[in-house]
Amino acid sequence: MQERGSGSVDELVELDAGRVGQPEPAVSGAGNAPAVSPQRGRRAVHKLFGVQETVPLVALVLLVLVVGLTHARFFDSAAIIANVRVAAFVAIIAYGMVLLLAMAEIDLSVGGTYGIAFFVCAQLGSDGMNLYVAAAIAIVVGAALGLANGLLVLLFRAPTIIVTLGTYSLYAGLVSVLSGGNSIGQDLPLDASFFTVLGGDWLGLPVAGWIALLLAVVFTVVLMRTRFGATIRAVGSNPSAAAFTGIPASRIRVYALIITGALAGLSGVLTLAYASGGDANIGAGFELQVIAAAIIGGTAITGGGGSVPGALIGALIVATINSGLVFFNVSPLWTNVVTGIVILLAVGTASLVSQRRAGRQARLNQ
Repeated sequence: MQERGSGSVDELVELDAGRVGQPEPAVSGAGNAPAVSPQRGRRAVHKLFGVQETVPLVALVLLVLVVGLTHARFFDSAAIIANVRVAAFVAIIAYGMVLLLAMAEIDLSVGGTYGIAFFVCAQLGSDGMNLYVAAAIAIVVGAALGLANGLLVLLFRAPTIIVTLGTYSLYAGLVSVLSGGNSIGQDLPLDASFFTVLGGDWLGLPVAGWIALLLAVVFTVVLMRTRFGATIRAVGSNPSAAAFTGIPASRIRVYALIITGALAGLSGVLTLAYASGGDANIGAGFELQVIAAAIIGGTAITGGGGSVPGALIGALIVATINSGLVFFNVSPLWTNVVTGIVILLAVGTASLVSQRRAGRQARLNQ
């Protein structure tokens, strides 16, 4: 009998999905033409038009039409750029959250990390440091906070969600303490190119939006085409099997937390480049929007896989909801209520789709 430990990580992922070891149904072909099974054909279609991205994309289109057709100003270029910019800030962190959710983990501290990076960059810039250097330091600080989360998870042997619940309060509290509760960035040199370049627009879209698109491509490749991404999916799909094959799940978790922290730092820096300042509560509640974007985009909290493009679509949905509430003159107090309802709808839809796919697979195996 072949040992499971001798297979590659990708084989482990396939094994967990129940595809390894099952013979492909034979289909007769004429001459030397390769046989193609109906099941393989359906699989190819699903790869091109995955439900993970299709459902949230349709929801985004419908949402945009509902808001835009009732309030024409929603389609103004200024409103579109504003929505894309806000979505970019959320999406950049959501890519890291997708990596964690693929491992069945959640980082609740991203709002605090985002706030600390925002504060560090603003404070260093106010003290006369070159803002690009300050931005690089702030991103490194974000990565260091992610590393701290990972080391605490290893030290306490506690779930990531519990540890980061504590570090979120710690990080957010530090911003308030260090700023003295005052506004952040009051002495920044607003004529610096940092604000006009990173906080500006290029080819009709915010620079932050272009960065979010570039990172979406990068992290899609990382998750779906690299060994690192395969190990993440393997750990989330079947932790016991992953441990049996020698995958260092703890180390991979730390790496994912570092990446998420760095992305939160980058988002905080880009937010400062646009807003040129903020208050001591910057980042409060931001983690809800990030988690919502990832889940609405089709990434399940049960692990085993995720969708980076879906997270970008989810971030656009969150931004559209927030903008729609303004256009419909709904109190901002309802923002979290509506976001929570959308998360429940996304989770419910994903569960129904998963059940249908499981039932279809069971019928095919009979």
